[in-house]
Amino acid sequence: MRILYGVQGTGNGHLTRARIMAKALAAAGAQVDWVFSGRPKEKFFDMEAFGDYQAYRGLTFATQSGKILYVKTALTSNLWRLYQDVKKVDVEGYDFIINDFEPVSAWAAKRAGKHVIGISHQNAFFYDIPKHGGNIFVEWFMRNFAPVTLPIGLHWHHFNQPILPPLVEPSQYSNEFTPGHYLVYLPFAGLPDIMPQLRAFPDYHFYVYQPVPEAFDEGHIHVRPFSREGFQQDLHRCEGVICSTGFELPSEALQLGKKILTQPVAGQMEQKSNALALQKLGYASVTKELSIDAIGKWLPLPKPDPIPYPDVSAALVKWLMETGGKNIQQLQKELWQTLPA
Repeated sequence: MRILYGVQGTGNGHLTRARIMAKALAAAGAQVDWVFSGRPKEKFFDMEAFGDYQAYRGLTFATQSGKILYVKTALTSNLWRLYQDVKKVDVEGYDFIINDFEPVSAWAAKRAGKHVIGISHQNAFFYDIPKHGGNIFVEWFMRNFAPVTLPIGLHWHHFNQPILPPLVEPSQYSNEFTPGHYLVYLPFAGLPDIMPQLRAFPDYHFYVYQPVPEAFDEGHIHVRPFSREGFQQDLHRCEGVICSTGFELPSEALQLGKKILTQPVAGQMEQKSNALALQKLGYASVTKELSIDAIGKWLPLPKPDPIPYPDVSAALVKWLMETGGKNIQQLQKELWQTLPA
């Protein structure tokens, strides 16, 4: 089985899903060619699972202090470069083309008239799920940023729609709850946006992941450079997580039973909708601003029960091999039946 797999590289959540799928596909003996876009190749890390992967500029958002800058995004987008990159991707000779919201390989496949299976959280927005902040432009963007022919959406709940549970890697670490230890991951905010609020809680330890050259400590605040290994260790031993409202990290936290305080990125429909879903499900505390008051109210809250999401990656690979990518409704039904009602 030969697969071309495109992955959006802007956020680490897409990369986390890709690593999960890479392990499942390797176990099935699949040969996978990986395409990433959204950041310079030198900014990717822990990429051993993907072998000799391709990396392109693609399209990404410009942000500042947790807010999307649409004008700057438009000014820095190089559509001619995108077009040239699309022409470079060879989509011939594959049994399957899979895409996780990655525009270069998706448009290359569309240009060649190829069938593309989209596996992403973004695809869930094609269905009737909690949404906030959408409009005609946003809906058009979600469908055309990385076009696919079979969109398979992932979400924390089915909402009576044909979507799948999240892709969460089976843990290899012991799940502990060290009193007073918290993981902080706010990738669209800088340290000046985070540190003043955390300084107000000296009785707690915060492990803050940021793009810094090396680790350093400021009393009870422990700033760490990006590291898949270190991040997972801190996630598994913390009591809770303070994070933006992406999809993959909250999914991991929910499976581990970590309490969540989340701040959606301003102006980002997906994150605002995720926050709405988490509130409706009672899965997290949501704040518009990372304020001392919001953190102070959240810290004493009890931890939730873990959600035992099934191994979706293994089920997806089995489905591909046995059905050729058909009858996704049956797979959807089987996976949600494994969870408590």
